Amino acid sequence: MSDKLKDILSHLSTEVDQETLLKYLEGRLSDEQRHEIEKKMLGSDFTDDAMEGLQEIKNKQRISSLVDQLNRDLHNKLEKKKKRIEKLRFKDQPWLYIAIIIILLLIVLSYFVIYRMLQNK
Repeated sequence: MSDKLKDILSHLSTEVDQETLLKYLEGRLSDEQRHEIEKKMLGSDFTDDAMEGLQEIKNKQRISSLVDQLNRDLHNKLEKKKKRIEKLRFKDQPWLYIAIIIILLLIVLSYFVIYRMLQNK
């Protein structure tokens, strides 16, 4: 999984980078730059909802730290999920295959021995 997929704000708009979005939310862009960003993000309900939610944060300087925290949390959850899936995955263990083959051979051999004993009676 690429690092870009793990960044929260990168999903808001593929045309606007995360740093520019943070500046937009903090109000550090000119009116012309703000208008340009709004045009790029136009038409996406998800982006509109996310931007509205982020704009309601009163302390705009805190947005950057919140985004970093969300990115860290997301990264940690993805790593935990990856480790859990790795644990559940059947690992290649040659001794397991050898044991299965030996058990199958013993079953087949036992069948032939019992079959011969029944024919000799």
